[in-house]
Amino acid sequence: MKKVYASATEAIWDVTSGSSMLFGGFGLTGIPENAIDALLVSGTKEIICISNEAGIDGFGLGKLVASRAIKKLICSYVGENHLLEDLIIEGHLSVELVPQGTLAERIRCGGAGIPAFYTPAGVGTEVAVGKEVRVFEGKKYLLETALKADFAFVKAWKGDTEGNLIYKGTSRNFNPVIAPAGRITIAEVEELVPAGTLDPNEIHTPGIYVQRIFQGSAYVKPIEKFAVPAHADEEQKEIIAQRLAKEIKDGDYVNLGIGIPTRVSNHIPPGMKVILQSENGLLGIGPLAELGQEDPDLINASKRPITILAGGSIFSSAESFAMIRGDHIDVTILGGMQVSERGDLANWKVPGKIVKGMGGAMDLVASADKVIVAMLHLSPDGKSKLVSSCDLPLTGERCVTRIITNLAVIDINPEGGFLLKERAPGVSIEQIKAATSGRLIIPDEVPEF
Repeated sequence: MKKVYASATEAIWDVTSGSSMLFGGFGLTGIPENAIDALLVSGTKEIICISNEAGIDGFGLGKLVASRAIKKLICSYVGENHLLEDLIIEGHLSVELVPQGTLAERIRCGGAGIPAFYTPAGVGTEVAVGKEVRVFEGKKYLLETALKADFAFVKAWKGDTEGNLIYKGTSRNFNPVIAPAGRITIAEVEELVPAGTLDPNEIHTPGIYVQRIFQGSAYVKPIEKFAVPAHADEEQKEIIAQRLAKEIKDGDYVNLGIGIPTRVSNHIPPGMKVILQSENGLLGIGPLAELGQEDPDLINASKRPITILAGGSIFSSAESFAMIRGDHIDVTILGGMQVSERGDLANWKVPGKIVKGMGGAMDLVASADKVIVAMLHLSPDGKSKLVSSCDLPLTGERCVTRIITNLAVIDINPEGGFLLKERAPGVSIEQIKAATSGRLIIPDEVPEF
């Protein structure tokens, strides 16, 4: 069987409009750029697209979004694709938003011949609507079905003429999960070598999963930078980040969400060993300046400038969520839009205004023992984010253990209500009461943090 093709155009010779397609990548890393460009030029339309994200304006799947080539999108995170977000809000594109770990596992099962599985992610949220719920060992789980596609497009660093693939850095992410789930899997590689050249011990995707392969060219590889916008509340966010750092112990494995939680790593004391875990498949993170490198294959999807420290590891997104669902993470810190007095969290959508997708948040809160929410106490329009009951779509039920805001440290009382533990320097109890719409329980003494 012919596996090697001269170009992306030749490799997609039988791809037709209306086909279902899987695309590898996470953020801006590991994107099958050449295949996407070839599909765009060929005029392929009515695509049923399955991918973690849909690129950004002018890059990756963002190009297919802009050309209206996608009929339906199954993804986890809208990210920074503003056009896509507008299309979703305005009802111009059919979208199925899926928790990130659930998406990875649905694809993995599709390639492994497993028709369905149970997961705790999404219980009690709109993701659970119409799905079977079962209880195992006292905990609720949703039945999720596998995902496969007519074609799968993956991008690797190196490949050989038999289709064996090696990925570089966090470009592994969804690629090795997606490769087995396509009826025809088309791999593009930066370097194509003869069979027998690659060390069998280093192969990430065996050639049995790859039907076509070609050497790509002119890779853009944009680097996603973490930038702090100049807002008036930046000082308040830093106060939260400084206090959050005290929640982390030496040797903890920690997952930090996007936004305020990202800042926590700036306040970890020197000499403390903290191992950060990232959903894109990265474990063992430290400041970029430590090794002085800037490698797009390591940092594109990280949402912050990072590098691998000694003892770190890289793996697929499916493995990343096995760590999360298996409760191997010591501390999970996420941002929030609302937290209810029983510990419900809403942080991924404002109907009619904001649709970012849940990403890995639903998986994280469904499995972690210690979930800390970091957020400003009030929304931009002055409303309390600590409410009696969430009126925004939920990320998880009864999942939050502690909330740290610019005004206070608050725990969820086991019987319900917000238990005030600490107040920010210079903040009075009256200020906290006025800013909290849910029931606030105030002990006799409330120290400053």
